[in-house]
Amino acid sequence: MGFQAGLSGLNASAKGLDVIGNNIANANTYGMKASRAEFSELVSSAIGVAGGDNSGIGVSVAAVAQQFSQGTLNITGNNLDVAINGNGFFQLQEADGSAGYTRAGNFKLDKTGNIVTNNGAKVLGYQTSPTTGKPLSTNPVPLTLPTSGSIAAKATGDDITTSPTTYGATAQFNLPNTATAGSPQDATDPLLAQYSTTFNAYDSLGTAIPVTVYFQKASATNTWNVYTKTGSGAISSASTVSFDSSGALTTTPATNGKISIAGPTPTTNGANPVAFTLDLKGTTQFASAFATNNVSQTGYADGKLTGVKIGADGTLTASYSNGTTQSAGQLALASFRNNQGLMQVNGGDWKETYASGPPTQGAPGSGNFGSLQAGALEESNVDLTQELVNMMTAQRSYQANAQTIKTEDQIMNTLVNLR
Repeated sequence: MGFQAGLSGLNASAKGLDVIGNNIANANTYGMKASRAEFSELVSSAIGVAGGDNSGIGVSVAAVAQQFSQGTLNITGNNLDVAINGNGFFQLQEADGSAGYTRAGNFKLDKTGNIVTNNGAKVLGYQTSPTTGKPLSTNPVPLTLPTSGSIAAKATGDDITTSPTTYGATAQFNLPNTATAGSPQDATDPLLAQYSTTFNAYDSLGTAIPVTVYFQKASATNTWNVYTKTGSGAISSASTVSFDSSGALTTTPATNGKISIAGPTPTTNGANPVAFTLDLKGTTQFASAFATNNVSQTGYADGKLTGVKIGADGTLTASYSNGTTQSAGQLALASFRNNQGLMQVNGGDWKETYASGPPTQGAPGSGNFGSLQAGALEESNVDLTQELVNMMTAQRSYQANAQTIKTEDQIMNTLVNLR
């Protein structure tokens, strides 16, 4: 009799309905991947007989396979939401210290500044240089933002360790070649104040110190005197800069256009005096009017964290209240040779198994890893229309198997009642 075949069909159809129900229930779960029940036939064979007359005895659930197709990206505008567009998984450190993986990028900050998932797992990434953004290590660690602290003030100053040297301040001007030569007396002299600009530098405690730069046409052709005044200090002695016949700053000697800035020692706040070089590279002498084209300097006051942005390569850029930005790390991705070998755990995460193979780690956008979309989340890849059709098909299959058992019961009843 086919009771066993019908019963196996009922169990398989029920399992299929469970899988379909789970897909439908998680249609709005970010990063969720739909599953599919896959069935296989059960066949009997005679003992010791090869290639005999085999008969089917039912069905079994061979596997519940996940479908790792790309989900639709939903723009949210949240700075800590991030979606993977392509291959890869975010790497996690679960609460028990084990490794986990997820496609859901709806991240949060905990009370200590760690970037975490909704179930408390820490998001892993690479430590980076705050200034260059380049990774300092290939070993992923939990990413943390300095939410409760501040970045220390930085004095305006030269960095002689770089090549070429990074100067404390850079500025580009246009000095009119038609200017009148003169001999300035002080900062109020019209011939001196006429061509000047002021910018802020910072001492070692982050105090803004005004620095004024004055230009005065010298008596020599294509030569200008440069004077500076820092904070409450006196106006400096003259330095000279020279230009060639095309109006460009000459490069000989090499110090031409490199102006030393030195301020008085502060008497109250205990900071070191301001001392740096002003680089005038790019300054010109044309017939047009005096213009300040660019002024920048390397110092800043201390600042609090005000926001963070995530780039397509996973780089986290932190913004601070002092107007500066710094790299705060880079998200790390992992990929597997066999995604369907991953083991699902509660919270929408996956675990590595023998079937999945070990993970390959890398940065977003490198190799076969997908890029990141900040301010967006990957929706479930569940197709609700298809799932509803599958549900109706599974329901009919369940009814058909139940009818098989009913028919077998009627046949058995007929046999029992034979007279």
